Amino acid sequence: MSPVNIILFGETGVGKSSVINLIAGQQIANVSPDVQGCTMSSKEYYFNVAERQFRIWDTVGLEEPEMGVNGYLAAIEKALDLIQRLSQEGGVNLLLFCIRGNRVTATTQSNYRLFYEVLCGSAVPISLVITHLEREPDMDNWWSRNSKSLEKYGIKSAGHACVTGLPSHSKYQDSKVAIRDLLASYDGEGKYSMPSEAWFIAFLQLFGLFAPPKDLKGKKLVDTLTKRCRLDPTVAENIAQKLNPKH
Repeated sequence: MSPVNIILFGETGVGKSSVINLIAGQQIANVSPDVQGCTMSSKEYYFNVAERQFRIWDTVGLEEPEMGVNGYLAAIEKALDLIQRLSQEGGVNLLLFCIRGNRVTATTQSNYRLFYEVLCGSAVPISLVITHLEREPDMDNWWSRNSKSLEKYGIKSAGHACVTGLPSHSKYQDSKVAIRDLLASYDGEGKYSMPSEAWFIAFLQLFGLFAPPKDLKGKKLVDTLTKRCRLDPTVAENIAQKLNPKH
């Protein structure tokens, strides 16, 4: 049986590495405040849960990059790398959206829209992992209080786990059970993939990158997409035409 491909995503500092370690039951992902996160970077981990293999792609949070040439290129390069790797692995089966147990932000909504609506066409299940609930006497009560508020922001889910990522916390083992039960409940029906070029264009449109910087257009953009992003020249030309029809 093929591994279940999961994208774990959320804002920088929300605790995605701690969630990875929680699932593993040991520290395999470095926990650090990656404030310089580059959009769409990712690292994959393998787990066995309930006799099934899961491949989890841990992504660096969607932030607001500087949209000079370097920021633009870094964003599209990382996005294209993740999209191509997911395409090669057969697509996405499940999304885990990691959010902090506090207010919903504009970046929270942007993350949701990018991964669920654009990269996965609203076609795969998405579950929420709510972190930083150390002060909750009963962590599940957070969901009872806030689930309707999330829906008002357009954030829906097929399941959830309320957790703490602190190994020293008294609820850590309960959190481990909750997140592993969430993975075990996956029914195996979600699956989504599309040609990487279409994925790439959709990503650029959503993230406001549809128009490249003024000094990166036409033949220069084609050359950059071909050399730096390793795109096929024909594909690079097609993308450049869509990004800048007048070139």
